[in-house]
Amino acid sequence: MAGGFAKDGAVQDQIDATVEDAVKRARDQLPRGESLSHCRECDKAIPEARREAVPGVRLCVACQAEQDAKAETISGYNRRGSKDSQLR
Repeated sequence: MAGGFAKDGAVQDQIDATVEDAVKRARDQLPRGESLSHCRECDKAIPEARREAVPGVRLCVACQAEQDAKAETISGYNRRGSKDSQLR
């Protein structure tokens, strides 16, 4: 049930669009192409199993873990504009 000027299913459309955006953002961050044999950061050899498991890998496990720890979480776009989310 929609309220005000919103059409029926508008809330679900907003939820679906938010999920689609998050999936696209995650896919865009996946490595592509041929894996490197040595880490781009520390020059250690990247194990064959990792190169097969993660196509396009550029970092060893240690450097990747360090980079992931530094990564900032994207909160996304507030499509609904609810008062609670604006107060955060």
